[in-house]
Amino acid sequence: GSTSTKIALYEDEKPVFIQNIEHTREELAPFARIPDQLEYRKQLVLDTLESNGYQLEQLSAIVGRGGLVPNLKTGGYRVNDQLAAVLSGEEISPHASNLGGLIAKSLADPLGIPAYIYDAVTSGELNEVARITGIPGVVRQSMCHALNSRAMARKYAVAMGKKYEDMRILVAHLGGGTSVSAHENGKIIDSIGDDDGQFSPERSGSVPLLSVIDMCYSGLYTKEEMVQKIRGKGGMFAHLGTSDCRIIEQRIQEGDEKAKVVFEAQAYQIAKGIGLLSITLKGQVDVIILTGGVAHSRLLTSLVEKYVSFIAPVVVMPGENEMEALANAGLRLLRGEETAREYT
Repeated sequence: GSTSTKIALYEDEKPVFIQNIEHTREELAPFARIPDQLEYRKQLVLDTLESNGYQLEQLSAIVGRGGLVPNLKTGGYRVNDQLAAVLSGEEISPHASNLGGLIAKSLADPLGIPAYIYDAVTSGELNEVARITGIPGVVRQSMCHALNSRAMARKYAVAMGKKYEDMRILVAHLGGGTSVSAHENGKIIDSIGDDDGQFSPERSGSVPLLSVIDMCYSGLYTKEEMVQKIRGKGGMFAHLGTSDCRIIEQRIQEGDEKAKVVFEAQAYQIAKGIGLLSITLKGQVDVIILTGGVAHSRLLTSLVEKYVSFIAPVVVMPGENEMEALANAGLRLLRGEETAREYT
């Protein structure tokens, strides 16, 4: 993440060691570009494992968080030289998740073991029709919390005694950013990201474009300030001065009417996103899954459920289960249950 490095060591499905290292802005300030942080974060991983008595030679594979590489499909990719070049280059959006595959490769190559990324944020199987927009040159691609969304869909299918690949599932990941994805035959066939749909605790979602254009050319805001209005300082934060749903719920309980209305509007927009994507499955939806850290909010999930339960049963699976999802993915790849793709 932008201010943290998460490390998890698994033996088969069993978590052995998990640690989240927080970074201050001062620690990261010397690095002009995110790829410049590679050696710093890699050394932190090495030092953390060593200080807790673990040796790299014990590993069978390393799975890193997928970065913002365009046009990936869901599933695993071996981090080859071509993928590493893109992850470290200037062609893709700068984001700390791009470091995941780079750290994995730099640690795995000397050991002769595979390095993977899995279900990157940009992965999906949108067809040509789903990619077209009203502005030639602006193309839609899948942009969602693919890793946790697919992991929870897979987990639900197993609990029901079914195969994920045989089900039609809508997943809403509720976090600082919210995304909704449509899953059919084990693939994400469409999604609504946090900049083209529902607003969330920190992100604006879709807003009337002409008004945004007016703001961009008003001279009142820099490009960076406009980006922050969309990602980081938008959504609930912009309306209420906080993105912490626990604080917002407390304010609602204390009678804050503005907080109540804005919170309900967030649920309303999430429900609209779910309803919109139900069309991509032609209304044949087996289940709607609400997941992510904000899904711990029973107030929010109950509001969403009231709107969408007519489409399909709603199941709440709260939490950001990304380390478990990466570990299980690596295990499936090692066992030959899935085959890693080669990036070109």
